[in-house]
Amino acid sequence: MGKHSMIFVKTIITYIHTIRYLKCKQIFYRIYYWLYNKRKLNIRLLNVKSYPVKVQDSIMSYTSYLGNNTFKFLNKEHCFEEKIDWNFQEYGNLWAYNLNYFEFLHQQHFNKQEGLAFIHDFVNRKNDIRAGLAPYPISLRNIFWIRFLIKNHLQDEKIDAFLYATYKVLSTHLEYHLLGNHLLENAFSLLFGAYYFQDKKLYHKAKNILKRELQEQISEDGAHFELSPMYHSIMLYRVLDCYNLVVNNVVFEQELKDLLREKGEKMLAWLNEVTFSNGDIPLVNDAAFGIAPTPQQLNEYALRLGLNCTKTVILKESGYRKFKTDKFELLVDIGQIGPDYQLGHAHADTFNFVLYANNRPVIVDAGTSTYEVNKIRFYERSTAAHNTVVLLGRNSSEVWGGHRVARRAKVYIIEENGCSILAQHNGYRSMGIIHQRTWNLNDEKVVIEDSLIDNEVNSHLPGCIAKFHLDGSIKNITVVGNTIAWQGCTMIMTGAEKIEVREYEQAIGFNNRVPAKCIVAPFKHGMTTTILS
Repeated sequence: MGKHSMIFVKTIITYIHTIRYLKCKQIFYRIYYWLYNKRKLNIRLLNVKSYPVKVQDSIMSYTSYLGNNTFKFLNKEHCFEEKIDWNFQEYGNLWAYNLNYFEFLHQQHFNKQEGLAFIHDFVNRKNDIRAGLAPYPISLRNIFWIRFLIKNHLQDEKIDAFLYATYKVLSTHLEYHLLGNHLLENAFSLLFGAYYFQDKKLYHKAKNILKRELQEQISEDGAHFELSPMYHSIMLYRVLDCYNLVVNNVVFEQELKDLLREKGEKMLAWLNEVTFSNGDIPLVNDAAFGIAPTPQQLNEYALRLGLNCTKTVILKESGYRKFKTDKFELLVDIGQIGPDYQLGHAHADTFNFVLYANNRPVIVDAGTSTYEVNKIRFYERSTAAHNTVVLLGRNSSEVWGGHRVARRAKVYIIEENGCSILAQHNGYRSMGIIHQRTWNLNDEKVVIEDSLIDNEVNSHLPGCIAKFHLDGSIKNITVVGNTIAWQGCTMIMTGAEKIEVREYEQAIGFNNRVPAKCIVAPFKHGMTTTILS
């Protein structure tokens, strides 16, 4: 078989292993929307009546509008000299989406008249808008517009007509082809539209989706099932906003109140459980600082709404475990990489962990800095970008494209007792190898034992390395024999063939990477890593 034929066959196999996990509904709607989207979208403005809505103050957004038609999203800034180009693509589709969300209307001290002018400009140029009329930006923008109109006691027939017209578009373009957080965002927005227009059809559609999807997407331990603390925080933010809407208005008999309260409190409990003592969320899977509200903001908002902020949960179904002593905080990933049919934000990070010592980050996830389909994205999703074992340079789960996964590792928890966990995964099963990792934690040290189980116990496994990514703040690293030391910490790697300290780029935000050090240790069948502080 020729080279091109082999590549073709490999590509087909990858697609098969990706598609086989999708729901039939996803496949149907992908085909349906592909055909439907070939038609030109026509936004027809109709006379419609909006109604007064009451809500408490929500969370202030990050500052992204800098004045004088200048915006900063994802750590990239652009000034529109004359008028705003709502289809601006120079920084990629995600930047354009952020512009079209209009979340900047809710940053601190935002000028009401300027915001109104931006909205009118958008409505007046509706026939030229492209990215902003996709279901996801429609969903977010409509929430932020309605909140802005409510907050500033504004009623504008033209804006209302556009809002209602885009809700009609959204209702027929719900993101069933993606499901997950996208469909939830659609439903949250439909609920806002239902209350704003007192529209029963919008309400019943929103209610049915929310009842079904919140039950499925929020696990028993409170985690959003895509397993990104960033997206979890965003979904919690929306749940709190919707609870705010429901409890402050008597329309529709407040029948979603109990569901939203239950899920909001459970999600908050999970977030508080995984958050480090200094307020950081762990940047596992697709996650970055400066996108979602902080845990502190979410707790303060929930408290204002009268929710229970002291509820606790035991981490289990999400696959994360968090352990804390006087010196250490350790977050361990021993779960599946996410819901089989929606792994768009998953990484090949099985048996990854994040360690804080004395309230500071020590061993960290390499992070997420882009969604663009490029070498950086491929690396940041790879096993090599995480604190686990890499075999022959391969990924433990077959991540590809920007948001796809084909074959994926399965995790088996062998033993779990207090601050000790033993688990195995089969991500290297094509090579006949099982990766086994044990974590043990006490007040004095963290001990990690790695074993590779194969059919020939005495054979050498070339290309087998353990990686530990240090936080960018850590400098002056010394290596003597099998011992590595830096500010206040010591790592002893028993069984390592050699130890190298390499450079990597730590993502501390979208489009924001800083130089940092990574410890790389090749070993044969087993290695024990002991971390002292």
